[in-house]
Amino acid sequence: METRRIPLLAQSLGTERAIVSFHYGPQDSGRKAYLQSSLHADELPGMLVNHVLKQRLAQLEAEGKLRAEIVLVPVANPIGLNQHVQGSHTGRFEQLTGENFNRSYPDLAALIVEGLAEVLTQDPLHNQRVIRERVKQALATLQPGTELEAMRLALLSLSVDADLVLDLHCDWEAVFHLYTADPLWETLKPLAQLLGAHASLLATVSGDSFCFDEANSQIWWQLRGRFPDYPIPNGSVAATLELRGQSEVSWANAEHDADALLGYLAHQGYVDLPPPALPPLLHDATPLSGTESLQAPHSGVVVYRAEPGAWLRPGDPVVDVVDPLSDRVTTLHASIEGVLYARHFLRFATCGASLARIAGSTPIRSGNLLSQ
Repeated sequence: METRRIPLLAQSLGTERAIVSFHYGPQDSGRKAYLQSSLHADELPGMLVNHVLKQRLAQLEAEGKLRAEIVLVPVANPIGLNQHVQGSHTGRFEQLTGENFNRSYPDLAALIVEGLAEVLTQDPLHNQRVIRERVKQALATLQPGTELEAMRLALLSLSVDADLVLDLHCDWEAVFHLYTADPLWETLKPLAQLLGAHASLLATVSGDSFCFDEANSQIWWQLRGRFPDYPIPNGSVAATLELRGQSEVSWANAEHDADALLGYLAHQGYVDLPPPALPPLLHDATPLSGTESLQAPHSGVVVYRAEPGAWLRPGDPVVDVVDPLSDRVTTLHASIEGVLYARHFLRFATCGASLARIAGSTPIRSGNLLSQ
């Protein structure tokens, strides 16, 4: 195992931080998997999963059972990890700028498109190598102006040449679910089965500024669209994994998820382990555009009527919003059929607050499909 440290641009005197990565397995195998956790720094289940994976991978490496390089970044956001306000951790947005830590990654295709046609051939593996080399060169020329920009570039520099990129997050209160792109679903479906995903939400373009996983994966079909005469593979199979809710940090969950991730790596040939049997998928994948978000029509106390994982039909009650001043009680109902995969952990709503999300099979939304 090799430990690497990428210093970040210090935003203020005496506050230098770094991205620390752990590299297991042969670095000359031609294959690479990358797993990071807690990019939203107050989402901690993935950090514990990566801790467990570190021990497992060290043992597998000692036994000579790693067939590819596997990179772990347990603390992907040291900036947000240090953001606390009177005892409350605020790790989703940078306090200095208000920016979401998982948005605004650079458009990698735009960085390398000029002159690319001159070096592409009819060999897809050659094209994959050329594109990766150009992206790494382009990232090396970018000069960050802030610590946040430096962190984004550091994370991408570790992931852009990986065949598999998994970004470990969690939701408010939730069952396990994941986000990925339509072209990648068949490759990632076994992972959803092993992890027990209740919802697998697909969108080739989410509409938001680039998330981390999309920055890694979208470049490949963007370039296929620009250069249709050349075979360009899906050079990065990337996904965001939502490891249940923020409070569900336990050894049992971490061991289960680490087992599932190693099982998937075995299925994909990254580790020399017997691939586990695949359980049935709990629910079919659905379009991200089919998700219904229930929002509070007025402020009040939040009382949920449905639990995460519940299968809902149109008209089923999901949540009450109670105004104790006027005694107004508003019940929000599902308008679609699907699984309630996430709900807010706060029990007081401001007007317009997003309270719950249901994964449906029919597209009902467009534009920015991910919440901020």
